[in-house]
Amino acid sequence: MTETTATTRVDRVELFDALAAAMAADPERYERLGDLELDLVIRMRREVEPDFLVSLGFHGITCDHVAPVEPGAQRAADCWLDGDLAAWEAMFENIASHGHAVDEWTLNTLTLFGDRISLHATDPMGEDRFHRFNQTLQEFFDDAARIGPV
Repeated sequence: MTETTATTRVDRVELFDALAAAMAADPERYERLGDLELDLVIRMRREVEPDFLVSLGFHGITCDHVAPVEPGAQRAADCWLDGDLAAWEAMFENIASHGHAVDEWTLNTLTLFGDRISLHATDPMGEDRFHRFNQTLQEFFDDAARIGPV
């Protein structure tokens, strides 16, 4: 287990704030992927505590909005990713262990199978936007391997 995963809880807004800051600090990496326009909600289903939901607003080559939201608010986003906290923890552990997501822990694979983390949208365009910007989103999550503990 890396220092990041040993000391960082993935179901905290602070992690996503740190990921947004890492994205802003490395514009060259994101410029090659192109601009994105996407409002995404992450939902982590907890067993004991209420579910954790965070809204992420991606505009241009930045994530300029990170905020907790209440259950149901995800329906106002372009799309949302929904999974058990254990699946999210395993995805971040895979990223920390390898420096980026590999094998079945990439966003693309997770959402294609949908058995651990699933993609939802209220209309087909929201789902299309997720797939269109998938590589940029993967880079965003892969930054978890580089940010250190939060």
